Amino acid sequence: MTISKLSKLTVLGSAAACLLSVPAFAQDAAPAVTPDVAYILNTLLFLIGGFLVMWMAAGFAMLEAGLVRSKNVSMQSLKNVALFAIAGIMYWLVGYKLMYTGVDGGFIGTIGSYSFDPVGLEGADTAALLDTGYSTASDWFFQMVFVATAASIVSGSLAERIKLWPFLVFTVVLTGFIYPIAGSWQWGGGWLSEMGFSDFAGSTLVHSVGGWAALAGALLLGARTGKYDASGRVNPMPGSNIPLATLGTFILWLGWFGFNGASQLAMGTISDISDVSRIFANTNIAAAGGVVTTIVLLQLLYKKVDVTMVLNGALAGLVAITAEPLAPAVWQALVIGAVGGAIVVFTVPLLDKLKIDDVVGAIPVHLFAGIWGTLIVAWTNSDASISTQLLGIVAYGVFTLVASFAVWFVIKSVIGLRASAEDEMMGLDKAEVGVEAYPEFRS
Repeated sequence: MTISKLSKLTVLGSAAACLLSVPAFAQDAAPAVTPDVAYILNTLLFLIGGFLVMWMAAGFAMLEAGLVRSKNVSMQSLKNVALFAIAGIMYWLVGYKLMYTGVDGGFIGTIGSYSFDPVGLEGADTAALLDTGYSTASDWFFQMVFVATAASIVSGSLAERIKLWPFLVFTVVLTGFIYPIAGSWQWGGGWLSEMGFSDFAGSTLVHSVGGWAALAGALLLGARTGKYDASGRVNPMPGSNIPLATLGTFILWLGWFGFNGASQLAMGTISDISDVSRIFANTNIAAAGGVVTTIVLLQLLYKKVDVTMVLNGALAGLVAITAEPLAPAVWQALVIGAVGGAIVVFTVPLLDKLKIDDVVGAIPVHLFAGIWGTLIVAWTNSDASISTQLLGIVAYGVFTLVASFAVWFVIKSVIGLRASAEDEMMGLDKAEVGVEAYPEFRS
């Protein structure tokens, strides 16, 4: 059975923690440093990883701003800033305890805000903290930025036609309740963790959860006006700024090293820091595999290489390797990422056939590639099984889709979801934000 995030975190500070934090397939290693130094290094890993993942918020904002039309860029920028702030508040207010305290093999944690270590710890006050192996605030910060990532996925899918306040209300529920409850099943030591489900850094817990929530919203919201004609033909709606979208992709690629690497949760031993570097390498090679595979398939199938699909191919490779970035050999990581890129090429047109309008391609990238990455864990990690992985995927899919659909439906019934046809045509920058991103231009 793989070690859950919660059970792993509770033992990182002592010499025993340094031994237990090594995966089952790795050789045991003696602690490289004393427990207090391990505490410092583990905390530092959380903080460095946390601000790298926080930087992914900028990546999502730039990617979305580049892939929407110019009349909706300010709206996407506003949503991404707002969702990050909401995620931080809700995860402190209720989310962290729902996810990590009092789960014990069950389905949900406890209600309440989370408390950090007191100011100015010294002497005897520090002894008990060595049993955890990290500062409480560093752990909260690292987990919080993952929550914001899930919300960012939803933002891009529903762009250009959802009103601001319905999206923000949904973000409150997603980051405060849906995501933490789902996360508690695995990383909080809940029932899926007890069964042996494995998701190292969140192909399912973060990316598929965000993808399922986006899919529920897209189904209720409907497509942008004019996206599909009466015969089902797709009318392209090109993004406003491809260089900006490319920059966003590179920012996300960089942030993913914190996303996956810091999920090792310790660097107080030679084994741990070596594993972190291995995770970096596998993460990078998977993204590269996604890019190259997407380029080749697009050339073969369409005789042209769509840059937006290639950007999503990189992200799909990253999502796919996230469920198990440590165990694979380099060639296996390359294959896992390559299949992620192929998934994008084949599922983007599938969504269009179903008339599901996903503006930035987030559902193929985060949902479908996340499912693939979670299933394939059993190929490289002998502690995982296909049946348990499939059970986890189905459990997260059913819970998130049903819960999200219910929340979206209530919001739609009470305050509505969709901007008016006039506002959509004018652009949400003018209609709701009042500040145009590109006032000199019109699209």
